[in-house]
Amino acid sequence: MRPAPTILHLDMDAFYASAEQAAKPSLRGKAVVVGGLGPRGVVATASYEARRLGVHSAMPTAQARRLAPNAAYLVPRFSLYRTVSDQVMELLGRLSPLVEPLSLDEAFVDLEAGGTADDSASATATGERLRSAIRAVTGLSGSVGLAGSKMLAKIASEQAKPDGLLLIEPGTERELLAPMSVRTLPGVGPATGDHLRRAGMTTVHDLAEAGEAELVRLVGRAHGLSLYRMALGLDDRPVVAERDAKSVSVEDTFDVDLHDRVRIRTEVERLAVRCVERLRSAHRSGRTVVLKVRRYDFSTLTRSETLRGPTDDPTVVREAAARLLDGVDTTGGVRLLGVGVTGLADFTQEDLFAQAADARELAERSARTEAPAADGGPGDEPAVAEEAEPEGAEQLAARRWPAGHDVHHDTYGHGWVQGSGVGRVTVRFEEPWSGPGRVVTFRVDDPRLRSADPLPLVRDPVDYSSWPASLPKSRPGPAPSAGGESSP
Repeated sequence: MRPAPTILHLDMDAFYASAEQAAKPSLRGKAVVVGGLGPRGVVATASYEARRLGVHSAMPTAQARRLAPNAAYLVPRFSLYRTVSDQVMELLGRLSPLVEPLSLDEAFVDLEAGGTADDSASATATGERLRSAIRAVTGLSGSVGLAGSKMLAKIASEQAKPDGLLLIEPGTERELLAPMSVRTLPGVGPATGDHLRRAGMTTVHDLAEAGEAELVRLVGRAHGLSLYRMALGLDDRPVVAERDAKSVSVEDTFDVDLHDRVRIRTEVERLAVRCVERLRSAHRSGRTVVLKVRRYDFSTLTRSETLRGPTDDPTVVREAAARLLDGVDTTGGVRLLGVGVTGLADFTQEDLFAQAADARELAERSARTEAPAADGGPGDEPAVAEEAEPEGAEQLAARRWPAGHDVHHDTYGHGWVQGSGVGRVTVRFEEPWSGPGRVVTFRVDDPRLRSADPLPLVRDPVDYSSWPASLPKSRPGPAPSAGGESSP
């Protein structure tokens, strides 16, 4: 534990949904749900308006629709989220050399290492300046927690949501934690929480009072010792700047179980190509190819093959994944497929001329297979096979015009897809800095309508090259949503 609250935890507020509201003026202040839209879709993020209706992340989309039938349901746009995340992470990197990203929208920062805070007053000032800078650069809001440890900083940011800041003064940890649920502590999930509840422990105070020996008896030595320390507010984990990935993988969950062996193989090969895309974007190579197959009965099989040396060759990975599939029984149907590469390295041992040829193939295949995520995460995208079973017009239209994605019309300009069906696609034409726009319906094959890249959320982002030495002038974000919560 540190004597000063110099560990900062930033958590962007309802990140995906807030980014969509910022990009789409007509959705501000309204319930927005981002995730997979198919029968097996899962909610990735819900706006605060949707959360008040009972919708939450990891909930099946079908259940969310019953709770919030009038909400806007959108397919994720990870290209936009990554762009905004990069902007936020760059701001954090200017505060300290020790930034530990946990996801696109969440990170720890060691303010002491950056010399940007050494006591409560300077930490609070830095946190508030950070929130203002994030709003100025991205138009979105983030919640900040400050404390003497990572555990408490994360708890503080949760308590500060939405769009707030909370500092936990060193020395007040036990008093603050005492009335909180045991589920507040890291590593206490539903099963452990229920086990502790049956033993009469429902609050952090109960854990501290039970003592180390009793907790070790209940949940084992490693977990018991950890629980007791956390109940006392003790956490000495450092902020780690480099969280080196051990693997790169992609997977798809299908709306309908796949039975056709040719279709399954095609999907595996497509996933292998996407996996290599991610591998190359990370400037890595890998030695072991892994295939994941979840069958109709939810049983999951994994198979792996270790190569002669590290590779980022799409042909090598594709062929290895196909060989692994040959040894898997898919009788009865497949609901999920995944391809990954482990044993990562920073170099390859493949023929450079072959790689140059495959780079062109990778680009061509990527252009044909690129599609938005379907199940709420970067690795869960709807299946679009190159030589798949024939699909109906409605399925093809939904794949070509995903709800929420950007389009451009030669006459009306930039807009986003509200929905498609019966051979039509409905588009709302608006930009992040405009008011709510008009809605127009077109034929799905209208030659004047085409896919487009997302627009930036802020028309003229503030220059933060001098940050944090001087604070860019803040600008107001989108209008607050109903109920006083920031939308984004």
